[in-house]
Amino acid sequence: MDLSSEQIAELRELAGSRDVPAVVALRARVVLWSAEGRRRKDIAELAGVAPLTVDRCKSRYAERGVAGLEDKRRGGPRTQVPPRVRARVIALTRMSPPVDSGLSHWSTRTLADHLKRREGISVSWHYVARIWREENLKPHRSGTFKISKDPAFAEKVADIVGLYLAPPGGAVVLSVDEKTQVQALDRTQPVLPVAFAATEQRTHDYVRHGTTNLFAALNVATGEVLGECKPSRNGANFLAFLKKAVKPHAGKEIHVVLDNLSTHTTPGVKAWLAKNPHVHFHFTPVGSSWLNQIEIWFGIITRQSIRRGTFSSVNVLVKQIRDYINSWNENAKPFTWTATADEILAKVRLVQTSVKKLVNNNSK
Repeated sequence: MDLSSEQIAELRELAGSRDVPAVVALRARVVLWSAEGRRRKDIAELAGVAPLTVDRCKSRYAERGVAGLEDKRRGGPRTQVPPRVRARVIALTRMSPPVDSGLSHWSTRTLADHLKRREGISVSWHYVARIWREENLKPHRSGTFKISKDPAFAEKVADIVGLYLAPPGGAVVLSVDEKTQVQALDRTQPVLPVAFAATEQRTHDYVRHGTTNLFAALNVATGEVLGECKPSRNGANFLAFLKKAVKPHAGKEIHVVLDNLSTHTTPGVKAWLAKNPHVHFHFTPVGSSWLNQIEIWFGIITRQSIRRGTFSSVNVLVKQIRDYINSWNENAKPFTWTATADEILAKVRLVQTSVKKLVNNNSK
């Protein structure tokens, strides 16, 4: 089999390429060995194929060149999906399903079915899934939001963020709140550890052994947490915890960030504040407790200690919370707050505008 130098170079590149299927590279080597004058029997032995396969590779190359070494595609040509169909999939994904569908959100299959039945567009759910991946659309996931209606929202945001980013010199900033009704849940059967399966296994049902209320104060500068569990949440317990939280910082100006719970403004708390003018309360806007850094820590302890815990009594739950706080404080680090007041207010305005547009569109 005679080949030109260009053909040999092309076949050698194909035979050594990692970007082609292994069978195509093997066929290229078969043709090269044939061009070298090797016997049909020897080529078949080297390639690990039947002699008829050697003949087939040579004839396919002679008829169609390199294209003949590739496998023929089975079936008809793939139909190209029009751009308008892709645009329609994206548009529908970003909208809630029609009310008469009874759906709360789209899945790939329900969206593909809706397009076929209601709009006469036939696409597979695999195609919808690919579009979602490419556009980073995740309609199966959901989150929460709440726009504060506090008339002093901007002023309170600026006040609290100012404490985080530029606290007064020598002052202590404490983030304080209560995590209420923490349940001591006990599983009805023993938890199976990771060794018994790919993941830890636990029963879906549980027994309640009571609740506790976690009072906590986060030192914004150091990340250290002072926590105390109480059987109930009321003004007296809050005041007792507050006194304990500020005691280590005697002689310093203390700024306390907290939300608008009624227990934080009882007559007893107000009277104590009047006698301790070095302690200053800074309330988060109504409906905006996310601005309080202790809420971040509450989320962490819930994920790492409480949610998957198994507690045979409230005392066991309280001990685990104490142990977690002690462990946290051994290597406490402050949270890095980066958002400025202007950035937060700009984002809130954007959400407010989006909500107004949505309300106006739905009213039409």
